[in-house]
Amino acid sequence: MKKLFALALALIMVLSIGSALADDKTTVTFWYSLSGTNAETIVKIVDAFNASQDKIFVDAQYQGEYDDAINKLKAAGMGQLPCDIVHSYEIGTRFIIDSGWIVPIQEYIDKDGWDTSVIEPNLLAYYTVDGRINSMPFNCSTPLLYYNKTAFDEAGIEEVPTTVDGILEIAAKLTLDKNGKHGDEEGFDKDNIERYGFVFSNYGWFFEQWTGKMGREYVNNGNGRESYATQVMFGENGAALDIFNMWKKIADCPYTTYIDRGGTSNARAAFCSGSTAIFLASTANLAGVLSNVGDNFEVGTAFFPYVNPDDKGGVSTGGGTLWMINSGDEAKMAASFEFIKFCVNPENQATWNAATGYFPINVKAQETETFKANIEKYPQFEVALDQLHASGPEYVGSLLSVFPEVRQYVEEVTEKVYNGEYTPEKGVEELVKLANDAIENYNMANY
Repeated sequence: MKKLFALALALIMVLSIGSALADDKTTVTFWYSLSGTNAETIVKIVDAFNASQDKIFVDAQYQGEYDDAINKLKAAGMGQLPCDIVHSYEIGTRFIIDSGWIVPIQEYIDKDGWDTSVIEPNLLAYYTVDGRINSMPFNCSTPLLYYNKTAFDEAGIEEVPTTVDGILEIAAKLTLDKNGKHGDEEGFDKDNIERYGFVFSNYGWFFEQWTGKMGREYVNNGNGRESYATQVMFGENGAALDIFNMWKKIADCPYTTYIDRGGTSNARAAFCSGSTAIFLASTANLAGVLSNVGDNFEVGTAFFPYVNPDDKGGVSTGGGTLWMINSGDEAKMAASFEFIKFCVNPENQATWNAATGYFPINVKAQETETFKANIEKYPQFEVALDQLHASGPEYVGSLLSVFPEVRQYVEEVTEKVYNGEYTPEKGVEELVKLANDAIENYNMANY
């Protein structure tokens, strides 16, 4: 009986010690907003971190779209924020800074002495506001032109267009009807098109990128970086009119079709199925496009096209970043920073790039065997990096508290211009009013 009691006591002690050890771990709740292969890769990174040490446990929780996570934080209120790290999109940057939810990651970079020179400077610059880094770049991207190189070769097209006008000029050669006739051939059946030259997406992100490619500001006050924006600038500087005039050209071209609003998923599907020869989308689509196309045709990538042939600007980052929530719990915040450092180490970033198509934000990732093997197999990835490096820091991108709302207004008005409901001039007038009203209402309530 005494032996039995001793065994039971020993077992209780072992369990108690195990429980205490588990309790000693600092739990970090990580909200992320990617799905599919991207989510699977995030979970692998989280699992690897949890297995790599015994002091921190990261609980990764999918929250739906970026907006869903933001809305949940809004609903929770200060002092009751239910996560330690939130993953959010670039257009939420100004709002999240204003919210008071976060601690700028710069504070922990300084405490740790962590070397920020390993991060791609153009990506880091977007999230550097008032001289400090507010969040860590993670799933960063820029838009690319994707093209069916096999179709280009068959049509005798040797150069990839650098402007949208250039795309429209070759669209007929790339368009096929059900009988295999090209758009520029006699007898072409315009009512039975099997492959369009160009499928276009009405995406507010593209409007922002074209404004930057023109070298013009989206909003005032140094693109919202010298102080918070009080009005949009794309009306005054002519960027919106140039873009809407371009849209009319696309609408009037019989060898193009408009297929998406607010994203590029339908355009991507059309391209992968061979229903279009050209589409525009994020670098983050590249891995999926190459996988879906397989051996059906050769995929080419090129820089995102200009609106005007004399444009000299550059692209800015899209995608997401990791924000540290100011919970007031020093242990959790320090643990959050440890996990974020793990996410952006060279090997993890090389794996992330190979699996998803997002940039490896750590420049040392390019020295890894994982990255080198992927670039050798898929040289299309290198175009994305070349475009990023070709864009100077002056094209870092704009900050705006009501960016998501303004992006929706851009898409609403663009659709009306495309359908002929608005002239380009009327579109500019309406868009400027909608955007400035939203900015004014936000600023009055928050500044």
